[in-house]
Amino acid sequence: MNVKEIAEQLNLKVVSGASGLSNMISGGYTSDLMSDVIANAENGNIWITLQTHKNVMAIASLKDLAAVIVVNNQQPEDDMISQSNEEGIPVLVTNEATFTISGKVFNLINNH
Repeated sequence: MNVKEIAEQLNLKVVSGASGLSNMISGGYTSDLMSDVIANAENGNIWITLQTHKNVMAIASLKDLAAVIVVNNQQPEDDMISQSNEEGIPVLVTNEATFTISGKVFNLINNH
């Protein structure tokens, strides 16, 4: 499953990084703690978080993540958007809570 498919099926708003919508998703990781994501997320994961700053993109790039989903209708900061566009790592936004969107992403990935 790629980022575009998951964005469409879950009605996620693509804020930036549209050049990476064909990135393939290997799994997911949910955390708001940067060190936790560095230690445990895997290449190709889609990261679910409420963080909205530039450091999110630095970690997403470091870990070669497929995309980032920002929850609770939080809006990414301008520097996060710029970095997302540069890296080609999509930032998607949802109004759903972390628990809810994590479950939906899990079900889509595991039933695809």
